Amino acid sequence: MDCKLVNCNQQRPIIRGSLARSLYERMLREEQLRNFDSSKWYKCDLTKVDESIASKFVELSYDTETDNFIKTCYQKSDWLFTHIFNALAQAFLGLFMTATSINGLLKRGSMFVFSNQQFSLIYDEINSVESDSESLLLDIGSGDGRVTSVMAKYFHKTYCTEVSPVMKRLLAKRGYEVLDVDKWFENDLSFNLISCLNVLDRCDRPLSMIKKMRQKIKPNGRILLALVLPLNQYVESSSNGHKPSEVINLTGNSLEQHAQSFIQDYIEPNDLELVAWTKVPYLCEGDLELSYYWLNDVLFLLKPKQS
Repeated sequence: MDCKLVNCNQQRPIIRGSLARSLYERMLREEQLRNFDSSKWYKCDLTKVDESIASKFVELSYDTETDNFIKTCYQKSDWLFTHIFNALAQAFLGLFMTATSINGLLKRGSMFVFSNQQFSLIYDEINSVESDSESLLLDIGSGDGRVTSVMAKYFHKTYCTEVSPVMKRLLAKRGYEVLDVDKWFENDLSFNLISCLNVLDRCDRPLSMIKKMRQKIKPNGRILLALVLPLNQYVESSSNGHKPSEVINLTGNSLEQHAQSFIQDYIEPNDLELVAWTKVPYLCEGDLELSYYWLNDVLFLLKPKQS
């Protein structure tokens, strides 16, 4: 990930020794990170999109839960020997494990997409599913289940999919039923909410994924997508140089225009309608280089198109 803040090419004193230089450059990056205006994470220039799309934007804000995650990242950033061990372990385990499985095994690299309060502001069916004794959630690509847990408390039962065997075990420990990643749609289940957070740009067939999600939601169900913009598709386990079989091509020169292109070119043609959208930081615990990393994430809440 690229934290989008770091610029260590500014004028600086001459520092001898690679370790001292690395520590000094880290200090500069941390200073920029701490001084960053976090309100920018949630802002969009709505003049760049059509009024029909701009009117459905929900502006969220930095809250206590987000702040607590970042504070924890800063605390962990001081665990120097843990970071050194993780770096060495990653170099070895990387010979036969994916990065996702390594993170799960080492219990590092936890992600944050939205808080409980932010989820309640963007998801318009919370009261309905809370009172429904048969409400079902499917979270596609759940990772370690941390983000899943924010949503799961509102549903009667939670299902997940995940490629990594290590992450599957973590999800099962949380009490979620893990479905086969290639066959999750081959059953009689239909879901009140299908969440697919930062998966479309990392899976081989994202266009097919959207179609399958549309088929598996209830008539009054919702789909919650998260997409990092600008888009950079990358398939971790691929025989095609990490390239996907299905490509998403977005038009425009800004995040807002890319979001509009995704809605008009990939959401609406799949019999889906935009309910709401918002912009959040996709946060990740850091390492020796930086306390935490972030990317611009856009959330899209969708429902079946009304005939």
